[in-house]
Amino acid sequence: MQSRHRIFAEDLLLAAEGEDHFDRVPDSLVLIIFNKLADARSLGRCSAVSRRFNALVPLVDDACLRIDRVIPADGADGGAGADALGLAGAPRPRAVLSHLLKAMLQAVLKPFAHCDAKSGAGAHGGKHAQLQHHSPAQVLKNFSSIRNLRMELPVSDVGTDDGVILKWKAVFGSTLQSCVILGGTKVERAAGGTHASVPAAAAADSDATGDDSGSIPESFYTNGGLKLRVVWTISSLIAAATRHYLLREIVKEHPTLEQVALTDAHGQGTLSMGRDQLKEFRDKPLAVAAAANRTQVPACNMKLRYAPLLELSDGTRIHGATLVVIKPVGEAGGIGGGRKELDDFIADTFDGPFREAVGVLSKRRTYLLEMNGF
Repeated sequence: MQSRHRIFAEDLLLAAEGEDHFDRVPDSLVLIIFNKLADARSLGRCSAVSRRFNALVPLVDDACLRIDRVIPADGADGGAGADALGLAGAPRPRAVLSHLLKAMLQAVLKPFAHCDAKSGAGAHGGKHAQLQHHSPAQVLKNFSSIRNLRMELPVSDVGTDDGVILKWKAVFGSTLQSCVILGGTKVERAAGGTHASVPAAAAADSDATGDDSGSIPESFYTNGGLKLRVVWTISSLIAAATRHYLLREIVKEHPTLEQVALTDAHGQGTLSMGRDQLKEFRDKPLAVAAAANRTQVPACNMKLRYAPLLELSDGTRIHGATLVVIKPVGEAGGIGGGRKELDDFIADTFDGPFREAVGVLSKRRTYLLEMNGF
């Protein structure tokens, strides 16, 4: 004997034969589901399901676009920044740091990648390549109401040796406003009370412990430690400026945007723009670096803090831990123009053990450096 509930359900289905029950779901609820989905390509597929979905998908507030193809830039940027850094400040003279910079720029910097569907299609030729690869702007062109956009590159911009940790976050308006860089020559995580062996590069930093007063040891300048930090800084800024340049068409075509984050799958760097930064980006002309597909980086002040060995509460050990905070010359803060806003931005830049590392390094002695625009 069939249960009464089953018979009742079958009667409802028969009475509503030919009716699509999903049509009973209000548009507001469907949009909540689409916003949770967020992935731009999945939303594009949803728009092909029905006329209703096709009308609702462009109205989503949140979108996430994962870029699956990166096209190398045509030329290197080594020449553009040959005099990018004129480093002056305690405790080393300007000439020494400038010399290190020029050597680094000539030997280390590599071309940075950028997404370019048109050049990608041209490189491979044929109609198939054009159909398979679209620029981010093309993918997002039908989304008319996006407020929060997150884009993810397939790889990190800055190449590092095995074991090296490098993370950065930059805020841009029409140009750089603030950038925080956290680096370490080796990261060890406690496992059973023991730590892995330390590679030579990290050992060089660790050998320079001397005292723990926060002062940078003399060996930091002679064993390549300073040169490595210059490489990290320049490379991270170029990566951030390149990502910023990629957003110009998207920001122009989506006036509803209030928050944009451009990250990478490896979690190395994040370019962030809020409502005020996006307004400035639209209102002010973009300064483009000469012979490079990136925004020009303005002259900046840098604050460098260093610890030969940083031991965190969870047992993580960071060798050669370095924190670099960058802001344009002439700006009191960098985020909202205030010191407190900048301090809050620095403290909240990274998660997990790296958040603690930033907090510990922020209390150490500060070394002031200057950087020319490039």
